[in-house]
Amino acid sequence: MSSSAAAADSAPVVQVAGLVKSFGEVAALRGIGFSVPRGCVAGFLGPNGAGKSTAIRILAGYLAADAGSARVCGLDVAVEPLEVKRRIGYLPENNPLWLDMDVAGFLRFAADSRGMRGAAARAAIARVIEQTGLQPVWRRTLGECSKGFRQRAGLAQALLHDPELLILDEPTNGLDPLQVVEMRALVRDLGRRKTVILTSHVLPEVEAIADRVIVIHQGRIVADGALAELGRADAQGAVRVRVAIRGSERDLRALLAAAGPRWLERAAAPLGGDAACAAWAEAAGAEQVAGIAAAAAAQGVPLLELAPQAGSLEALFRGLMRNEGAAA
Repeated sequence: MSSSAAAADSAPVVQVAGLVKSFGEVAALRGIGFSVPRGCVAGFLGPNGAGKSTAIRILAGYLAADAGSARVCGLDVAVEPLEVKRRIGYLPENNPLWLDMDVAGFLRFAADSRGMRGAAARAAIARVIEQTGLQPVWRRTLGECSKGFRQRAGLAQALLHDPELLILDEPTNGLDPLQVVEMRALVRDLGRRKTVILTSHVLPEVEAIADRVIVIHQGRIVADGALAELGRADAQGAVRVRVAIRGSERDLRALLAAAGPRWLERAAAPLGGDAACAAWAEAAGAEQVAGIAAAAAAQGVPLLELAPQAGSLEALFRGLMRNEGAAA
């Protein structure tokens, strides 16, 4: 491999710098910057109104930024929008489809819209049908397909031109639990061959798929890094912990009050019945988690379970949102 080819392979697929976008007096993006390396599945997270969809639409070339730059495969989105679109496969959140078209006709139309003809179009359609598992509904109209198969059809059109970057905006929105598992496996498989940016409100889903997490809040990036690194960074902060005792809810609340962690919600007890009580609590750090065991011993309360989940994406996200809210 030549040095120039090696440099191209090592360069980030996505590079965003100083991106600003406002809608009237509402600042949607306030100078954000991030990059996504080749062969990475990046989870792009944030609460409603944080700026996720605005950033994604600018990156995909559907919105113009007020300031800053966005590059895909080294190409400036504002300067070379058509060439950038050739490098991107995009599945928007609402997945617009013509429900009276059959799956085969929809994909032929999508291929034709991208200038694909003849044998090349037929080969591309056969490839994405195989990739997305659409064989069972090949001849059905999209309106007759389940929501899961319609999502697969939307993903298939995004893959037709074999893009380098795949942008999936809430790809499991509205799917049932089985369809979510299937879509998750499909995205994970695609992530072995492509760079993927995934937005989702389902944090455990992102945790199961993503290599990297970018968190945006109020138009600013508040966290960016490998999931394992962010989890370690958060381990010194809030810790979500499941606590179960042999005793009543009153006993468990008294135990947590003595040890320091905050009661969050009651949980299913491991042994059931009236003899055991379990709850989720939030500790300020590892010392408070250890304090639960010490308080249980001091009070003579039988401790059945003490299971911290310090590195979870949910704990990280809650902590970041709480810190940002306090700063605001």
